[in-house]
Amino acid sequence: MASIVTIYGTGEGQTAKVADRIADELGRRGHKPTTVNVKEVDSVDLANFDAVLVGASIHMGRPQKEVRKFVTANRDVLVTKPTGFFQVSGASGKESEAGDAEAIGYLDEFIDVTNWRPDRIGLFGGAFRFSEYGFLMRAVMKRIVKKKHPEVDATQDIEFTDWEEVAAFADEFATYVEERLGQAVTVN
Repeated sequence: MASIVTIYGTGEGQTAKVADRIADELGRRGHKPTTVNVKEVDSVDLANFDAVLVGASIHMGRPQKEVRKFVTANRDVLVTKPTGFFQVSGASGKESEAGDAEAIGYLDEFIDVTNWRPDRIGLFGGAFRFSEYGFLMRAVMKRIVKKKHPEVDATQDIEFTDWEEVAAFADEFATYVEERLGQAVTVN
């Protein structure tokens, strides 16, 4: 059983939902998962964990500044452990070559800026929460959606996350951690 921490940044909560689903899957595999919002990460000592996952959502073409700062500040520790990174974005929800290329572009920029190469990577579709946006944000997001996702009805919330893909990523990461740490696989 490995102790695995997931540090994530979230805008409207979809990345937190993904982090929680990953933790559920890791727990099902017999591991001890912990999830922490990057805004509360000061109380976390990465040395106390066997493996680390980092998650970020993309807003206006960039992940949260706090996630970039966290990775940069902890890079020396991250390179000594099994690590993974997952990104949640509208681009990954497009299910097209253009969407894939856009999501990979965000990922490549993040890797270049942080100088960190995670062992495993997951790219997941995000969500639009029009009902939770204020007036101005709703107007801006409707414009963006109309341009980038013309098929989306901007009058209602929509989720692009493929939860089976999230579970498969968690399973793959758990297997990788078990192999790196020389642990037996225990699926409950």
